[in-house]
Amino acid sequence: MEKKDLFTHMQQLEDQVGGIHQYIGELKQEIVQLLEENKRLAIENQQLRKLLRRDPEPPEIVQEQEQTDKAVKEAPIVGEGYDNLARLYQEGFHICNVHYGHLRTEKDCLFCLSFLNK
Repeated sequence: MEKKDLFTHMQQLEDQVGGIHQYIGELKQEIVQLLEENKRLAIENQQLRKLLRRDPEPPEIVQEQEQTDKAVKEAPIVGEGYDNLARLYQEGFHICNVHYGHLRTEKDCLFCLSFLNK
């Protein structure tokens, strides 16, 4: 092989490696999206199963629950939003304004933790 052919061959290999690198990056993004969707669907599935498992309750219990629900609605629950965000973070989702709603692919997010600690 001549030097020029060797250089041309090396340039082609470099282009192929660049294309493979770009393709792997695209695959990573697609995997993250699929994982997020899978997690969301698993949570939705779990909630639907809980709804299906509930048994109809006797009328006395329903009336008592309605009375307690009215009392709860009258007194606002402090920190309910914070609890929901903490639960979402524990389930593996971002709650920070940078990546809100996306699945956390790594350990902890400093933005999310600083938001929780406010």
